[in-house]
Amino acid sequence: MNAPALTTPGSGFTITTTRRARTYELLLLGLAALVTAASLGIVEWAQDQTITLDLLKYVAAFIVLYLGAHVAVRKLAPHADPVILPIVALLNGLGLVIIHRLDLGSAHGENGLITHPEEANQQVLWTLLGVFVLVGVLALVRDHRSLARYGYTIGLAGLVFLALPAMLPASLSEVNGSKNWIKTGLFNIQPNEVSKVLLIIFTAAFLVQKRDLFTTAGRHILGVDLPRARDLAPLLLVWAVAIAVLGVENDLGTPMLIFFTVLIMVYVATERVGWVIVGLALAVVGAVLAYQLFPHLRVRVEVWQDPFKDFYGVGNQPAQALFSLATGGLAGTGLGSGRPTMVPFASTDFVVAAIGEELGLIGLTALLMLYLVLVFRGFRAGLMVRDSFGKLLAGGLASTMAIQLFVVVGGVTKLIPLTGLTTPFISYGGSSLLTNYALVAILLRISNSAREPKVTRKPGPPVPDRQTEIVRRA
Repeated sequence: MNAPALTTPGSGFTITTTRRARTYELLLLGLAALVTAASLGIVEWAQDQTITLDLLKYVAAFIVLYLGAHVAVRKLAPHADPVILPIVALLNGLGLVIIHRLDLGSAHGENGLITHPEEANQQVLWTLLGVFVLVGVLALVRDHRSLARYGYTIGLAGLVFLALPAMLPASLSEVNGSKNWIKTGLFNIQPNEVSKVLLIIFTAAFLVQKRDLFTTAGRHILGVDLPRARDLAPLLLVWAVAIAVLGVENDLGTPMLIFFTVLIMVYVATERVGWVIVGLALAVVGAVLAYQLFPHLRVRVEVWQDPFKDFYGVGNQPAQALFSLATGGLAGTGLGSGRPTMVPFASTDFVVAAIGEELGLIGLTALLMLYLVLVFRGFRAGLMVRDSFGKLLAGGLASTMAIQLFVVVGGVTKLIPLTGLTTPFISYGGSSLLTNYALVAILLRISNSAREPKVTRKPGPPVPDRQTEIVRRA
């Protein structure tokens, strides 16, 4: 039911609001909580044949956190898309289920070692901080267009975050061979996750400001308008930054993510296939150049080609992931009934393998469909919003999530070389989770602006006819 129209006294404006979308969101959040609770119960029963207090703890935390997020969205972005937050909640809940399952498996020594990790408890804490980030971004950014005013400052901050680990010694920045961390005594963070969102905001602002630079046609070759050589400087700069990050920080995922996201945003802004052709050509040249210059990239390519060649060395992770997916088959072994702890880093880089083993191809496909709906809703918000900056920003944020998911799943399934990126909202870790909650908050803000009803003026009394008078200055 629609709420009654609200009129500002003396303003002559009538604003009509609706509660239907937020009620729909609340019902979907309840369904997400039910699926999460049932999954946690299945995992605990399969592992211990008992139901522990952990189930009540995690379900209560889930309900409280997302009920608070719902209230914040209802107050700060009342017209936002009602599907985005429930999908994020369900993904986050399923991630908590898998991490808790891996904790129980490690405690039972499924991988030959008996440990007692508490990653699920820490993930709940990161989720709490993520919800705070979501609410904070919604409260601070009341109009997404305000971000465009600080585009160059935000872009500079993104580059600083991207380069910061390279400036630190390996003892403070290197984890598992990649020099893209900042290690502290309490926790580790990946600043490139933050730079991902900051650079998307800068790119959207830059493309809106310099639109003529990218829409000017150059040579017409084989029916395609290629850009002029002097206009390629921004794309070449992004390409050079990506190569530099790959070489210095031994990080393949972030350069791929940034470059292809910027390329998609350029295409969205210009609608010219020529930019895509040039961008793909640069990607091929960069891949060949990086393969020749950086030994660590050659190792990743060799492992991708044949992970079983060095099964007990660098090929162990991808090989075990393939075994895990093969064990899951079509329907999976069932939650809590597989052995996903055999895969190293199953809660972070290879969480897709753990899901594929216990839920099978059917469950993994259903999970990917959730991401597809989330990406579609992001693009939909971009199509509906009326300003160019919002369109590009929403398109960039949705694109980066789609690219990241493709890179992660492609790496685990041996479609492309491993990159080290994590699965959004599901993998264990704070940096990715907090950054993706900020990303979702911006999407909610854009969708709120796109779905917000137009303000209409009440018809006032007729203006009486009067003769025109000439007023003379005294």
